[in-house]
Amino acid sequence: MSTFNLDNILSQFLIEGKVESVKPLGNGLINDTFRVVTEGDAPDYVLQRINNNIFTDVDLLQHNIEAVTGHIRRKLEAAGADDIDRKVLRFVPTQQGKTYYLDNDGRYWRVSVFIPDAVTYEQVDPTSSRNAGKAFGEFESMLVDLPEQLGETIPDFHNMELRARQLQEAIEQDKAGRVAGVADIIADLQKDMHEMCKAERLFREGKLPKRICHCDTKVNNMMYDKQGNVLCVIDLDTVMPSFVFSDYGDFLRTGANFVAEDDPKIENVGFNQDIFRAFTEGYIESARSFLTPVEVENLPYAVALFPFMQCVRFFADYLNGDTYYKIAYPEHNLVRTRNQQALYHRVTDNYDMMDNFIRTLI
Repeated sequence: MSTFNLDNILSQFLIEGKVESVKPLGNGLINDTFRVVTEGDAPDYVLQRINNNIFTDVDLLQHNIEAVTGHIRRKLEAAGADDIDRKVLRFVPTQQGKTYYLDNDGRYWRVSVFIPDAVTYEQVDPTSSRNAGKAFGEFESMLVDLPEQLGETIPDFHNMELRARQLQEAIEQDKAGRVAGVADIIADLQKDMHEMCKAERLFREGKLPKRICHCDTKVNNMMYDKQGNVLCVIDLDTVMPSFVFSDYGDFLRTGANFVAEDDPKIENVGFNQDIFRAFTEGYIESARSFLTPVEVENLPYAVALFPFMQCVRFFADYLNGDTYYKIAYPEHNLVRTRNQQALYHRVTDNYDMMDNFIRTLI
């Protein structure tokens, strides 16, 4: 913490009240985050360093966030909602009117109003999954009519065709000399690769829209009040145009696997139907009003797409010599690959179940 001149950074923002203390907050893997406590009745704040190694265009990043939070705020105001600062994040401008500050060391910072008496949950169970589905569906629904164009904060983040090309390059280059030992995985993935790239084809054919999506739909990216009601969706760095498959399928990839994505006991990998049903009920309830028939009929595909895509990404990294994902032991990426490969097949075994269940909700 001493490496940052936090008082100087905070002085750049139009915050109310006198700062009493600044303390580290949370366990964010990407950003340095601090809670700013003020004296008296002034609100507290959250000061966050933006990781511009990952989000290289900070101006675009903050433009997206400002457009999204402003649009949601206006809708809440029009609906006569109370306590709006607890239901949508509010970012504080600098003296220059931007919502970020670039310090002398090339670090980017932003400040938002702290939401008191609010908690996040790590536990994935049917109740939290239903809440998550409803919250992320409502988030997309509120942004269907966003008039501004948003950019991609991480270009091609969930583009399966790109991941397919990257895997093919990894196989051809065989940098780590590992291709010969994994012919079974290569054959299995290549068998379904064309089908798994379906979303990009539907988009090019004009049959599948891109919408404003959250693109990081984890259960801990929602804030609850102390009574257990969802207040708002947080962690908006990846909000960008994408297919609804991103928000729907990515949650279930982690939430509906019985084990962690790097569990080596592949026989324990499985698809949790209770989590699938709960999340889907919540999501359809809030997203039904805008989903097209093509989007609805491909929701089971979305559930399969994300373990498949993550399998391809882990596998390409394994073939390249483990240069992207952190590993704890030499075969770590191969274990992750086989885990996600197994999850993909457990999901596809449940296509009929998923399709029939979704039909009961529409």
